[in-house]
Amino acid sequence: MKKLMIALVAVFSMLPTLVLAAGPSVPLDKANYDLADKASLQSGAKLFMNYCLACHSTGYQRYGRVASDLDIPEHLMKENLIFTDSKIGDLMHNSMDKKEAGQWFGAPPPDLTLVARVRGADWLYTYLRSFYVDPSRPFGVNNTVFPEVGMPHVLEELQGISTPTFEITTDANGVEHKKVVSLTSDESGEMSSDEYDRAVLDLVNFLVYAGEPNKLERQSLGIWVLAFLFVLFIVSYLLKKEYWRDIH
Repeated sequence: MKKLMIALVAVFSMLPTLVLAAGPSVPLDKANYDLADKASLQSGAKLFMNYCLACHSTGYQRYGRVASDLDIPEHLMKENLIFTDSKIGDLMHNSMDKKEAGQWFGAPPPDLTLVARVRGADWLYTYLRSFYVDPSRPFGVNNTVFPEVGMPHVLEELQGISTPTFEITTDANGVEHKKVVSLTSDESGEMSSDEYDRAVLDLVNFLVYAGEPNKLERQSLGIWVLAFLFVLFIVSYLLKKEYWRDIH
């Protein structure tokens, strides 16, 4: 039993190191999202429905909840953002077969409801802007944040094609290593670089919302709870002094 406890302590002590080791090897750009910006969230929802939902579901969300939270009238949601026979109250699943998707992409595309909470908004924002052309990959693209990525660049028609600039270094064993140091877009996309960055930020904003739809409400309520506890502390302290006054 003692040896088991020592082993468990050793494993848990290594967790912070393992987490850091699993982190990105490139600097992440700051995603200055704003959950109070309904226009941004609506734009992000539109991008998600048009470019992501065919492969990635958000199975813990309902179309009706999204429409209500983002101030999208139900008839506009049905006409413009629901592309299947799903009803407004249905969960946001797609019709892709997981087994077939695994054969096409190497693994079934994950559900994205909680991706912003798992990966972080900065990771998503940088990842979606870091695809570059790589003929050696199955879909012809790679990614600096997620090397050897199995996902195609679904937003390529908006961003255009990016070409990498490599830095080649040689280690002590004489082995050469290539590292992407910059990306240059050919500006062939429908959007300029600034417009694309804004669109990606809107998409990330929507994914952050998807992971915790009531975040703003929780934060607002939290302030009132802390204020209540502060007042309660004062009242409790004065009450305690009153009860114990004669004893002390």
